[in-house]
Amino acid sequence: MADEKPQTVPEAQTPAENKPESETAPETAKVDDQPGTVAESEAAAVVPSAEPSGSKEEGATQPSAPTPAADSTEAKEEPAKEETKEVTQDEAKEPEDKKDETKVEPASATTAEATTDAAKEDGEPPASPIQQLWAAAQEHKHGEIWGVDLADPETHIPSQIVFQKYLNANDGVVAKAKDQLVKTLDWRAEAKPLELVGKAFSKTKFDGLGYVTTYSASEGGTDPEKREVFTWNIYGAAVKRVAETFGDLNEFIEWRVALMELALQSLNIKDATTPITADKDPYKIYQVHDYQSISFLRQAPEVKAASTKTISVFAQNYPELLREKFFVNVPAIMGFMYAFFKLFVAAKTAKKFHPLSSGASLARELAESPVDGLGEKLPLAYGGKGGELASQGRGPELA
Repeated sequence: MADEKPQTVPEAQTPAENKPESETAPETAKVDDQPGTVAESEAAAVVPSAEPSGSKEEGATQPSAPTPAADSTEAKEEPAKEETKEVTQDEAKEPEDKKDETKVEPASATTAEATTDAAKEDGEPPASPIQQLWAAAQEHKHGEIWGVDLADPETHIPSQIVFQKYLNANDGVVAKAKDQLVKTLDWRAEAKPLELVGKAFSKTKFDGLGYVTTYSASEGGTDPEKREVFTWNIYGAAVKRVAETFGDLNEFIEWRVALMELALQSLNIKDATTPITADKDPYKIYQVHDYQSISFLRQAPEVKAASTKTISVFAQNYPELLREKFFVNVPAIMGFMYAFFKLFVAAKTAKKFHPLSSGASLARELAESPVDGLGEKLPLAYGGKGGELASQGRGPELA
């Protein structure tokens, strides 16, 4: 990015409404991708259970004026009064001396808060929310998120997009956004998700379980507003090998993270040239969860553990990346449970979740996409005229 002409990025905007899917989604439609909270949680529900889940600011009190002490010293005690007066004058000088000493001390700039305080003392305007996140990121040993090497968001659009997503996921509250950002950096430093993309997973355990597909308005198109990225989780493919696929929890999470990182590569945030705002963000992913042949009456403990862990990991580390989520080939009762669920969440959140009893209905749900004819590009099993997922998409390496 060093060779590119610096681009000025507009100051971060506070989203009008951003309820974390991870906190609001019921057990019937667990999300494996959002925070934040806040999340966009972009967590993947492995198999939804049949059970739906279910500050005030105090005004600043003006301090009352101190009541002056009554002067009860008699005139005959004049000598004592003079001594008291001298002491009082000396004491009065002391705060001023201390004030001067304080000015001499350099302001600390080791944290985002200290930087902001120092700017205030120097008469400079406080750092913007995004700059405060950048300051926090600079202090961390790990400097990458979603394939983006973090840099000054004033001139580096991909970094602006990353930081803005963390602000959006936390309703613009800097402290919460910074906390989530730092935790993501901690996790990425330990989990090394970029390395997982190149890791070979067991074909016996994960073959046919997940894919990433990309559809553009034109062949090879790169405009993020005219391109749709999908992740497909075909849980029915594992119905005969539940213990194998989900038994090793850490291995399953690594595979699921690798699938998400492949989708992020398709989003191509690292080459973005246009900043996002609280209201406009084309860098999001469709998720399709296919439950063909899955029983909703019984849930293996391995599956439940995998679902819970996936939701936790994705809610924390992949905020504001979910566009919409479709649960296909689910029993009709799921539709009734979803209608009940919508009564308790924000409309913005409810609009992202769609249970479909037939996979063939999916194409019709995408009629308003900016990618013309998107529905027809989907595989036949999902109402389109395209090839099978195995030929259209890609997944983590298998061996």
